[in-house]
Amino acid sequence: MGRWEPGARERLVLAAVDLFTEQGYDATTVAQIAERAGVTKSTFFRHFPDKRELLVAGQETLSRLLTEGIAGAPADAGPLAAVAAGLERASSALGPMSRELAPRLKAAVAASAELQERDALKSVSLAAAMTNALIARGTPDPTAALAGEMGLLAFKRGYAQWSEGDRDGKDDLAGYALAALEELRAASASLG
Repeated sequence: MGRWEPGARERLVLAAVDLFTEQGYDATTVAQIAERAGVTKSTFFRHFPDKRELLVAGQETLSRLLTEGIAGAPADAGPLAAVAAGLERASSALGPMSRELAPRLKAAVAASAELQERDALKSVSLAAAMTNALIARGTPDPTAALAGEMGLLAFKRGYAQWSEGDRDGKDDLAGYALAALEELRAASASLG
């Protein structure tokens, strides 16, 4: 096998999720993940600093896309419209592989306190990225923080609904995330 064979990163993620599901996170070693993926341990470490990071493999890209979408929203867009633009842009990064992995990933996270902690940190990071992007657009801090948290909640709700939907369907994550954002907007208006 070539040292830099294409797809190694994706194969490592798939192998890890399968092993975490089969035998648990704690019982799975880096060597087992690398072997299942058909790569060496050194290839594993070129892609990930440790096995915990496998489950947040696209977080930096997701944060960047959310931020770019918010920054690229029309100048007259309100905070939630800008968040919607960020959700649309970020949703483009998640395709069929993400949808297929979602149930197994959810089970692996639910079975490990360490992965639950990492997932919580990922959520905080994504909300902070949206908040900071909104502040950079001139949105006041409390409004930006609230819109960022609503964006995170909309993303998570939309992702859950999308990942549980028809695997053969052609629907994309953006529709689910935007519908969830609209539901949250309506719900917040009813708080009175």
